[in-house]
Amino acid sequence: MTDQLSVPMAMLGGVDPASIDRERLLSMRREVQRFLLQYEFGLREIGTKIDILRDEFLELHDYNPIEHVSSRVKSPESLVDKVARKGLGADLESIREHVTDIAGVRVTCSFESDVYRLFDLLTLQDDVSVRLVKDYIANPKPNGYQSLHAVVEIPVFLSSGPVSVPVEVQFRTIAMDFWASLEHKIHYKYAGDVPERLTEELREAAATATELDARMARLHREIHGEVPREDP
Repeated sequence: MTDQLSVPMAMLGGVDPASIDRERLLSMRREVQRFLLQYEFGLREIGTKIDILRDEFLELHDYNPIEHVSSRVKSPESLVDKVARKGLGADLESIREHVTDIAGVRVTCSFESDVYRLFDLLTLQDDVSVRLVKDYIANPKPNGYQSLHAVVEIPVFLSSGPVSVPVEVQFRTIAMDFWASLEHKIHYKYAGDVPERLTEELREAAATATELDARMARLHREIHGEVPREDP
């Protein structure tokens, strides 16, 4: 991925690359590469922790609370767009401070109780610091979107020393993930100008997804005799 990385204009402060000597351009390119590589390492650290939790649950409880995990690091172009929207400069440390979703992990769980359980188990680890939590399950967005978002920081130990890397982790159920995927496709198709009829149907579908999550959780508890998790 990083071998194909180019330095977008915004990263050069709006300066035409043709007016910059080759050595300076290569130096800036390497700086951006190293910057994004830190986020790739941060994803690996979080991914390993999630894998360990999943394997431990399978071994000790014969139960897997995780359906699937996906992750990504923003492309340079996507990062530049985000920096421009936020009105930030090209300073990499400023970008690290104000753009918290450069590295993202999405954990899709079977049940809502698994969402909170995994969040607790991940964020209570000594080397994981919680910067921000947005609970869109307890407080859904007006359009019906539900998910638990957490921006955490994880130390990455480089040859030059440790660096704290922010990673956004999203926890959601299968039903929440299905709804969010459909909403994204509709939003993209209509370029953000979604007809009110579809907007209302999406809100109703979100309510249906919430009801489905609750019904499936009740069935799961009945079969396995588990005590429902209390609200946080």
